[in-house]
Amino acid sequence: MAASALSVVLKRVYLAVYNWTVFTGWSLALYLALKTLKETGYGHVYKSVEKPLQLAQSAAVLEILHSLVGLVRSPITATLPQILGRLYITWGILWSFPGQTQTHILVSTLVFSWSITEVVRYSFFGTKEALGFAPSWLLWLRYSTFFLLHPIGVTSEIGLIYIALPDIKESEKYSIKMPNKWNFSFYFFYAAIFTIGIFSIGSFFMFQHLCRQRNKALSKPKIV
Repeated sequence: MAASALSVVLKRVYLAVYNWTVFTGWSLALYLALKTLKETGYGHVYKSVEKPLQLAQSAAVLEILHSLVGLVRSPITATLPQILGRLYITWGILWSFPGQTQTHILVSTLVFSWSITEVVRYSFFGTKEALGFAPSWLLWLRYSTFFLLHPIGVTSEIGLIYIALPDIKESEKYSIKMPNKWNFSFYFFYAAIFTIGIFSIGSFFMFQHLCRQRNKALSKPKIV
């Protein structure tokens, strides 16, 4: 009984520390994006937020493990595509093909949609783990901001992939040409085009999932 209680406490402490740590990363990214946009314009936003953006987004890989081992109730079917999609944009597009993407205005809309979403989300879960509950206003924000931020985020993601296509095609980075010892070919350019389609279709189903989550969460008794 004591061991079980201890494991619950350790789980909550770990999740609280994790959520507030990543919250800090996203808060820093949001602050730097706002500061840079005001002082020097959208063309410099990516460079100012690159490190906190990469670290905060990469840390989300742990959430796949959290879901797999049962630390959280989020289904892996919802967690995995969201995180892999974000990592693809962060590392596979923005970091890999900086030519036209990093200075584009869509980086600003991407960073704002991602960071505001995550600041709200991680503060919500961090508060729940630390205190055992979250205030009703934070609950509402957690399950309502997606109405505006999800379309902005998805549009920015798809737009940045499209903008990167010429560089992807010209550089042939991450592509495998025939002939080779594996007798296998892979073209990142065509994979990127396919990804645009996946993001476009997937965003519709993700929006439906978020709506169902909202209906379920906000129908429960609220704690002020």
